[in-house]
Formats: sequence, structure tokens, C-alpha cells
Amino acid sequence: MRLTIRILLILLIIAVLSVPFVPHLIYPVFVMKTLCFVLFACAFNLLLGHTGILSFGHAAFFGSGAYITGYFVKYAGFPTDLGLLTGALAAAALGTLFGLLAIRRSGIYLAMITLAMAQLVYFFYLQAPFTGAEDGLQQIPRGTFLGFLDLRSDRTLFYVVAGIVAAGLWLIWRIVHSPFGAVLRAIREHEPRAISLGYPVARYKVMVFTLSAGLSGLAGSLKAIIFQLAALNDAHWHMSGEVILMTLLGGMNTVLGPAAGAVLVSAMTHYFDPFGAWVTVVIGVVFMACVMMFREGIVGKLSKILAPGLREDPPREPAAERPAPTDQ
Repeated sequence: MRLTIRILLILLIIAVLSVPFVPHLIYPVFVMKTLCFVLFACAFNLLLGHTGILSFGHAAFFGSGAYITGYFVKYAGFPTDLGLLTGALAAAALGTLFGLLAIRRSGIYLAMITLAMAQLVYFFYLQAPFTGAEDGLQQIPRGTFLGFLDLRSDRTLFYVVAGIVAAGLWLIWRIVHSPFGAVLRAIREHEPRAISLGYPVARYKVMVFTLSAGLSGLAGSLKAIIFQLAALNDAHWHMSGEVILMTLLGGMNTVLGPAAGAVLVSAMTHYFDPFGAWVTVVIGVVFMACVMMFREGIVGKLSKILAPGLREDPPREPAAERPAPTDQ
């Protein structure tokens, strides 16, 4: 079964790499946008699926990456690669701040703190003089990557975006399957026990906030370069809701499940766009159907069918053997 999954993954990679050669079948810019959301959703899942932290403010990191990269590339004359790095680092720093403030609470209170701080970030970008307000930060130059790859070519840009997203997904996979990832799952399963074992849980939470925010900012930075635009929609709370939807649809207890959710939501938004506001109704119906029929998400359900004995996370303890949670 592992061989089957690897074959499917190889076929998927080949299909993605062939997109620039068949623009009459699928629009390369749409695929690049989808890849950005794939990275965004998988980065968000480091918090929700692997640490058990629900954040309603991840659009702040996605939008910050876009605006910071756009500003430094357009006004400060940074090369594109340095601009992308600057946007990701700025988002990571913002994520550290969010984490230091939000982890003082848990559950819905933590989620509401992240939403409140994200709205502060949104209104900053609405009022800041360099952002263009409702018009957005426009005409961001694509420039060159590593000094010799001309990103004005859509084909070159496509492969650069695909390579960066692939590197980001590999990093997420390594984080999840590392000892650090095991501690994150321990925090998700039973935080008081993780504390009793001597793990500095607060430090781990801040670190995963930083990693998730930095990768989310990188996704936003790529989107700004692709469309040469950083818009308020990138930092709006609707974007936070969309990434939660992507994660739940794909499967939050898997590493790459949110990627499938991102592809599904992006495809529905793109191809059902002629229906106008009815797009949200269609997405809502699909979401309800998936929640009722595939509680593990699309990828979680498929993994059970293709490989019943294969689980990415260790099994949970039986409820009878798990100690009762204590108030924090």
C-alpha cells in the first residue's frame, strides 16, 4: 500500500510539473495560486492538527507576508528572493508575538485572542500609507530569482513557486516526523501529562506558532509576487475561515491532507465563479457532506481505504486509561 501511495504521489508531481506545457487545459496562474494555498493550509495544520491549537488569525501572517514582500521589493529595491525571505521572517516574528500573548489562554479564548490581534493587523494595513488601502499594493515587480531566473516569464515563475512550495511541504513533513513533532502531538493529546514529563509546553507552543506563521507568510509572499498585488483580502478574517475549511476538508490529522482541501476549495472557487454568491452555498454544502460522511477528511478517509493499517499519528489511548484532564 505504501508503494501505491508513492506511485500516486509521483504521478501527481509529474502532472503538476507538466502544467506550463498545457495552458489550454489548465491555467498555470490558477495552479500557482492553489500551490500557495496548499502551503498555507499545511502550515496552519501544524497548529490545529498536530498541536491542537485553533487559531482564527492566520490571515494576519498570510497578509503580512504579502504586504512586507511587496513593500520591500517595490519600494526598497530588494531582489525577489530576499523580499520573499523578508516577508516570511516578518510573518514569523508576528507569529512569535501572537504566540506569546495567545498561549496564556486555551480553547476558544485562545482562538478569540488570535482573531482580535489579526483584526488589529488588518486595520493597520487598511490605514498604512504604503498599502493602498482598498486598492491594495499594486504593480509589485516580479524581478529575478537568485539573480538569473527571470520571473516575468510565467513558466519560470511556475517552477520557482512549485520548488519553494515543495521545499516548504518537505519542511512541514520533517517537523511532523521529528522528535519536536512528537512533543507537539503529546501536547495535543494531553497537555498536563506533557507538562508532568518535563516538557516546556509554553516554549513549544510559541515555537510552533512561529514556524506556522513563517510558512504562512511565505505562502502570502509568493501570492503577492504571482499576482503582483497585495490586497486586504489576504489579511481579512475570511481568509482565516477559508484555511480552517481547507484543513478540515482535507483531514487535519494528516500531514498533506490540508493540501487536498486547499485544492478542492480553490477549484470550487475558481470554476464556480460564474455563479457569483452561490459559490459559498456550494462550498457550504460540500463541507457539510464531508463532515457528515468523512469525519477524518478526504485524505484521512482515503488512507483508511488504501492502507487500513497505516496511520500517520500514533493511536490515541483508550478513554478508560487516560487520566482525567485538570483545569489549567
